[in-house]
Amino acid sequence: MPSSQDDPAAQDRTPADLVLASVRLPGGTKCRDVHLRGGHVLAITAGGERPDDFTAAGAQVLDLEGRFVIRGLWDEHVHMTQWALAANRTDLSGAASARAAVELVRSRVTAPGRGVDRTAEPAMTVVGAGFRDAVWGDVPSAEMLDDATRGVPTALISHDLHCVWLNSAAARRYGVELPADGLVREEPAFALTRELGKLPGEVVDGWVHAAGQEAAARGVVGVVDLEMTWNRDVWLRRIAGGFSSLRVDAGVYPEDLERAAAAAMRTGQMVDGGAGLLRVGPLKVLIDGSLNTRTAFCVDPYPHGGHGILTVSEAGLVALLGKAREAGFVPAVHAIGDGANRVALDAFAEAGTAGRIEHAQFVRQEDFARFGELGLTASVQPAHALDDRDAADANWAGRTDRAFPLRSLLDGGARLALGSDAPVAPLDPWVAMSAATARARNDGRGPWHPEQALTREEALLASTRGRGRIRPGDVADIAVLDADPLAAPDAEFAGMPVAATLVAGRFTFRGAGV
Repeated sequence: MPSSQDDPAAQDRTPADLVLASVRLPGGTKCRDVHLRGGHVLAITAGGERPDDFTAAGAQVLDLEGRFVIRGLWDEHVHMTQWALAANRTDLSGAASARAAVELVRSRVTAPGRGVDRTAEPAMTVVGAGFRDAVWGDVPSAEMLDDATRGVPTALISHDLHCVWLNSAAARRYGVELPADGLVREEPAFALTRELGKLPGEVVDGWVHAAGQEAAARGVVGVVDLEMTWNRDVWLRRIAGGFSSLRVDAGVYPEDLERAAAAAMRTGQMVDGGAGLLRVGPLKVLIDGSLNTRTAFCVDPYPHGGHGILTVSEAGLVALLGKAREAGFVPAVHAIGDGANRVALDAFAEAGTAGRIEHAQFVRQEDFARFGELGLTASVQPAHALDDRDAADANWAGRTDRAFPLRSLLDGGARLALGSDAPVAPLDPWVAMSAATARARNDGRGPWHPEQALTREEALLASTRGRGRIRPGDVADIAVLDADPLAAPDAEFAGMPVAATLVAGRFTFRGAGV
């Protein structure tokens, strides 16, 4: 894998005047030079030219040999700590059944890497992540997990973070009342997930640092982090400890809104004392569950019965939106089911404020135009359309023409913002953009509802906060690519080779040969 420059001191020595020479813009053939000064794009000129206001003496000229440059990429919805933790937990994403998941856990319990039998010393909890029970032919049970784990506390977190499968030993350890299927859902699951993440700060921060470097190597310059905690102080600690790979907009949850308001925080405010990386993000409000857990709030019932759950009433949501506006926060409302999206749209209309709807996975036909009328952003995760197509076909049968409806949202006037919801999907915007444009993977299944696809240009705009191309005056958040993102074959686009990434003109990733 290409090397990255991860020494903050070395990054700070990047010259104030830098020329990215012999680069092309997407879709173009002519080579140009991009001139950077003071962390901004000063000018874009024909190759070899210098703008009038540019100091040639001492400027570094980096010949990029015809590579392509774009605005740096943003992932608009991540859970950064959970993403880092998931990389260090037992991976259950490949389990095709409850029994297969149990067998993976059994091998982990009895031989965790070095052949140690954990049944003799069950002091720590075995944690797995990434299972998708919505598409399993069999069903989980506490008894099944107990049999495999033999008294070792075990907790398995679903890929969507909305449920946790526990054995009896873990239920006792964490004081959870265990149902017969062993699954705890929604708020109890969130609380347990937070508890499972209580590891030493230096350990988790190290994992987050590594995750940030990996994201930078994919052209990412910023994330909206919606970790379910008071996140400002966590990120201040990480940045003080040397984290410098990405910009972070750190979200706030309703239980902390008064605390944030008392600290005079508001969305968009810089809070890292000069490093220029940390800002206050949106106010995140969850009003329904998820598709995998069959708790997304829907107009029509699920095949197994029930409409899912609405965790915040419309009146309660209207009140929260009003408080957010008064405190200077942009609200970001989690709504997955078509019933939840209807409630969210009605609440935004009544509150008279704009904001974001997170996910918007299932929307009534009559509601698409309301996104544009209300000036809303649809913060969507295109990879979920491919991960969850079987679950959607099973639970929203006959209605999936409006599931993961990217084209319909865009045509309805919504501003699209692409993300991953990592760890639900990888923190890699190229995976998201590929899913948005191809609506298929290389698995022989063909595209799923290709009429909802975006163009490459639209996907890039939705991954660069509406900018896409580099322009003079921009902050120099830049990704350098080895292929044209508008012309590369689908497989190359999905795994786009990134040569370098810069944040404010400072290299956060520099591949071999750059």
